[in-house]
Amino acid sequence: MGAPERAPKRRVGLTLALLAFAQLIISIDYNIVYVALPQIGTELGFSQQTLQWVISAYAVAFGGFLLLGGRACDLFGPRRMFVLGLALYGASSLLGGLAPNPQLLIAARALQGVGGAFLFPATLTLVSTSFAEGPERNRAFSVWGAAGGSGMILGSLLGGVLAQSFGWEAVFFVNVPLAALALGLAFVLIAPDVVAAAKRKFDLLGALTSTIGTTAVVVALVQGPESGWLSPVVVISAVVGIVLLISFLLIEKNSSDPLMPLRLFGNRNLGTGMAVTFLYMATMGTLLYFLTVYFQGVRGYNALETGLAYLVPMVAIFTGAMVGGNLATRFGMRAVMVGSLVVGAVGTLITALSISPDGTYLALVPGMLILGLGQGTGYTLMFGAATSGIDPAEQGVGSGMASTSQQVGGALGLAILVAIANSVTDGATGESPAAATVSGLTTAMLVAAAGIVVTVFVALNFARPKPSAPVAREELEVAAAV
Repeated sequence: MGAPERAPKRRVGLTLALLAFAQLIISIDYNIVYVALPQIGTELGFSQQTLQWVISAYAVAFGGFLLLGGRACDLFGPRRMFVLGLALYGASSLLGGLAPNPQLLIAARALQGVGGAFLFPATLTLVSTSFAEGPERNRAFSVWGAAGGSGMILGSLLGGVLAQSFGWEAVFFVNVPLAALALGLAFVLIAPDVVAAAKRKFDLLGALTSTIGTTAVVVALVQGPESGWLSPVVVISAVVGIVLLISFLLIEKNSSDPLMPLRLFGNRNLGTGMAVTFLYMATMGTLLYFLTVYFQGVRGYNALETGLAYLVPMVAIFTGAMVGGNLATRFGMRAVMVGSLVVGAVGTLITALSISPDGTYLALVPGMLILGLGQGTGYTLMFGAATSGIDPAEQGVGSGMASTSQQVGGALGLAILVAIANSVTDGATGESPAAATVSGLTTAMLVAAAGIVVTVFVALNFARPKPSAPVAREELEVAAAV
């Protein structure tokens, strides 16, 4: 009897490992291209204006298709969308590595973004529905969050190593075997999707207006700092996006089977979680960019040195993510989420005040360690907090809503903070270029710290945890085996 009990526990652990591995692929891919951009621009003949679209094409497609990807999980099953997302990742990565010109590479990056938009909510849905709410799910989110949080920094390190050793193509080719491995394991470890008894309609009009509308808004946010906020492409994209999103809300209000049921906004945790996720990415989620500018633009680090510089925050993020679930089990999701934001604000403040034109790397270590702990714990908890209490049949769209706020928040926050940094840098007359850059970066990071403080007050709106009954010994054993 002992052997049959152990087998399911092993399977649960392997399933969680696969979901964390998929999240790691998404996170690595988000940043791995950054350090290879100079090589890509030179060898493929990108102009300075078009090179940013190697990054932006991914962000635009990811943000634009997330809501559709989330609802597709509910309608067609999360395992199917998990497999579809991985297949798109693998194919688009191969296409990107083989791209002979800028146009094909940008198309490949957009296809990667679409793959991520199906894979991310599918992974989040599978974590939410495969593990019981409470200690088991908290621990699962810790592992999932550790993979996601550390993967973003690991992408910078891996990108530096691969680009310097094998050329820019390697940052794309590395995804192909990773996606293939995860794809094969998905059929073995993830339970088949259960087909709903009642056939549901696919809200095509809602899907079109939400996808095109969100995509247009993200285009405006991404392109604004580069082209100017009053440039035709930005203004037209913003207007079209807003009109389509308003139309989408009207369509959903009157639909019998909407893509995004508006009643979900009545869920206190989902509404608060979306706001926290938006603000988290607009503040703490943007700091990697400013540290990269400091390391490469001020300190003169090359791609590999920049990647190595992120080892310290990666360890802190991983640690914060791994302890976040246990802390949430002990003290409650709300209390730990608020605490992680306070720690993140302190770390951001210390880091901002530690950078200087002639400063040492060691001077940054205390701030980056504190910041990383807050980042890792917060990233682990915010998605679980947002989707708690949502019906399993609507976990996909709930995950898509939280993920969309993550992408839009990151794009808007980065645009605003870059504009602040640039305005201070341009106004720092009489200073050396390095000193002017540091003035701009410091100001932007201080504004981000203030934004994190605002997020603390928003997070206080999460529902207080209800007193729970003692957890059965068998349940604790399953949680420990995850």
